[in-house]
Amino acid sequence: MSATEAGAPVSAAEVQERLAAVRARIERAGGDPNAITVVAVTKGQPVATCRAAVEAGLVVLGENRVQEALAKMDQVPGAVWHLIGHLQTNKARHAGRFALIQSLDSERLARALARQGRRLPALLEVNVSREARKHGVAPEEAVAVAERVRDLVDLQGLMAIGPAGTDPRPAFAELRRLRDAVEQRLGRPLPVLSMGMSDDLEAAVAEGSTMVRVGRALFGPRT
Repeated sequence: MSATEAGAPVSAAEVQERLAAVRARIERAGGDPNAITVVAVTKGQPVATCRAAVEAGLVVLGENRVQEALAKMDQVPGAVWHLIGHLQTNKARHAGRFALIQSLDSERLARALARQGRRLPALLEVNVSREARKHGVAPEEAVAVAERVRDLVDLQGLMAIGPAGTDPRPAFAELRRLRDAVEQRLGRPLPVLSMGMSDDLEAAVAEGSTMVRVGRALFGPRT
């Protein structure tokens, strides 16, 4: 879907109202709304909605697809872009356009990113739900993979998508434990735990999330 084919735009006032509701949910879950970054997931949303998000104070925008993000970037001044969807190695040449690659899921991809000439900021995606259709390194391999990519990227933390149809807290707790284990192995802090979306952000916040990725709760369903 191109930026011009996306659904009806949402106003800045609507985004502000919905953002206040998201922050209230974070607070009720025991988190500090001022300390937890809300990444506005703009996949499938028009450029006007992206601009409305920035106007509402949501400057960190997350896109799943490289081409869709590239089509929007120059049209949305003031935005900071994260790639939150799977990145194919043949598109790694575009990775430098993003402030953070949240979906680093293999040593092979890390080597492709390293070929861009600098250590790009990244999160290691871990498949804590153990679902075959999801990307991410296996939890049992996360510490070893993190050690192998430590000199290839600027590793800032871990990311995961919660399991579907079951209590996500155990999976999010596992990601937090893995982050702690990676910190111990690397001997340095990894401040970012990106976990929690529109349906499960409370469970993620309760388990220590520092970054939630929210689309539908801010913009409504994609059309």
